[in-house]
Amino acid sequence: MKRKRLDRDLGWGFQGFPYYQFRLDCSDFRGLVSMIDILSGEPHFWDFEKAGKAPVSGAGMKWLQLVPDGKSRLITAMYKPDGRLSVCYIDVIERLEFDSDGVAAYVDKYLDVVFTPEGDSGILDRDELNDALSNGDITEKQHSEAVKEGNEIYARMCRRIPETEKRLGRIYEKVLKMARNGEITPLRTKYK
Repeated sequence: MKRKRLDRDLGWGFQGFPYYQFRLDCSDFRGLVSMIDILSGEPHFWDFEKAGKAPVSGAGMKWLQLVPDGKSRLITAMYKPDGRLSVCYIDVIERLEFDSDGVAAYVDKYLDVVFTPEGDSGILDRDELNDALSNGDITEKQHSEAVKEGNEIYARMCRRIPETEKRLGRIYEKVLKMARNGEITPLRTKYK
């Protein structure tokens, strides 16, 4: 299993952007929240059947990341510069950890769920999960837990995409308001 930091400092090139991380307890969400404010960069797109070319990064986008209490998932809602949701990508995770600089990291459990507001949805990387089991990288129990979590995510988030999008939007607006009001500040104070 791979370990990845929520500030996405490896591979995505986000290490130069403001990164917020804090705990949130409200009616829509309880757990760890992070947000990456992507200040610059060329847009990158993922292709979907219904949404077409959906932006996932680029100048003006924001990534809202949520790790709900009691769940084994990392929800990444990718917002366009106009504030509309572009793509939601949910990683099934083994656990959450914290590095010495305070940044959260997760241990990825291979299986992922994705959806777009236009109605694209699916469970991804089952082959990677099955290969990890075959290679002995995960146990039967970890495999079973990942499948169960992936199915629950799909059932709760992808079968009622408009409701999920609205709930995520309320959390996103709350986080933006907290940042504007100075209630939360970035963990990073210097940007490239």
